[in-house]
Amino acid sequence: MYYFIGIKGSGMASLACILHDLGYEVFGSDLDKHFFTEEELKKRNIRILPFSQDNIKDGMNVIIGNAFKDDFCEVATLSKFRNIKRWHYHEFLGEFIKNYRSFAVSGSHGKTTTTGMLAAMLNYQQPTGYLIGDGSGHVTSDSINMVIEADEYRRHFLAYQPDYSIVTNVDLDHVDYFKDDDDYALAYEEFAKKVVKTSVLFGDDLKIRKLDIKNDHLYYGENDDNDVQAINIIESSIDMSFDVIYKKRKFGHFRLPFVGRHLLWNSLGVISIGILLGLNAEAINEGLRSFKGVKRRFVVEKVKNSTFIDDYAHHPTEVDVTIKAAKTRFPNQKIIAIFKPHRVSRVFRFKDAFVKALSQADVVCLCPFTSIDDKEEGIDIDITYLQKAIPNSIIVDENDNDAKTLADMGPAVYLFMSSKDIYGLSDLVKSYQKD
Repeated sequence: MYYFIGIKGSGMASLACILHDLGYEVFGSDLDKHFFTEEELKKRNIRILPFSQDNIKDGMNVIIGNAFKDDFCEVATLSKFRNIKRWHYHEFLGEFIKNYRSFAVSGSHGKTTTTGMLAAMLNYQQPTGYLIGDGSGHVTSDSINMVIEADEYRRHFLAYQPDYSIVTNVDLDHVDYFKDDDDYALAYEEFAKKVVKTSVLFGDDLKIRKLDIKNDHLYYGENDDNDVQAINIIESSIDMSFDVIYKKRKFGHFRLPFVGRHLLWNSLGVISIGILLGLNAEAINEGLRSFKGVKRRFVVEKVKNSTFIDDYAHHPTEVDVTIKAAKTRFPNQKIIAIFKPHRVSRVFRFKDAFVKALSQADVVCLCPFTSIDDKEEGIDIDITYLQKAIPNSIIVDENDNDAKTLADMGPAVYLFMSSKDIYGLSDLVKSYQKD
């Protein structure tokens, strides 16, 4: 039996699903508030209790979410019992993946989608388990491979020793923890040392090129100095095609149902893993084509005369590529960007980059900070700090009046971007759509 403290956390929910699918009794606690990550838990009838120290019983196996410190009520209660086994999420996962041929996907952006792509490609060849940061996790008793999303926050990914890794980029993030670019880069160098076989690195990222990687590795990207290179790239509003060169020789032709340059890069990382495993181009192509997307990553829904896109973008680089992808997929349509930031330190540090990225949209709407972990000591700003820097941008909140204001701007492509709970406002705007 496993008890999860913070079971609705993105990785925690995924891990709970995995252990449930392996036949273990699983339950846990969290806030009495809807999170998109709980959908898979409910499908499996996994119990979710309100936080309470009374939930803790002697003899439990307890997995603690990384967001919970020792003074949290349920965590503090653990020390009162003699026969409780306890792990933090990343510690447990690090031990768990040792049972499989393991693949870890990390990077500032794109790791969730790339993890999903890699899992789909590998599962097309042989049974593959996965743990994705959208709350999805699954493994079967005959799984050979295990693909996990490896989060760099607080260096948690150093608990993993995967056989292979993909690093999508090292664009500074989590500035509430990492001191600077050098500290962030050092974390990825430390992670590379943990990889048993080969690290696959996005070679078009200049910051990745500066990393001191001593173990076996290869680079992928569009530039000529990559080991795995995409050439003859053709993008449309519905798909993309390109040829792949490996070690200066043609490997194969790919045609994939994805839109957006960032998805080309993610695909190249997965193709690189396939090459390392000895798969041919046809097998990799078919495996990638079986990828159906992940939750809250450019999820498109048509509502009457408008289009709604839900995306997890919360860093300026992610906002930039997401808006570019929307403009590629929906050319000549009005793009309304609705952005809800997470953490004042991120907005404060990357203000200019956010302004540049968001300004690509036809209309920019900004939501106030509302998360419990948005505020940080020493940074006294609110959403107007960003709003004043973007001409004609407006502030909207989750209420009927603001939802009607947004609805009256249609028909349009409504692009909702946030790592937090922006979907409530999206649902309100949908309800006011006119024929």
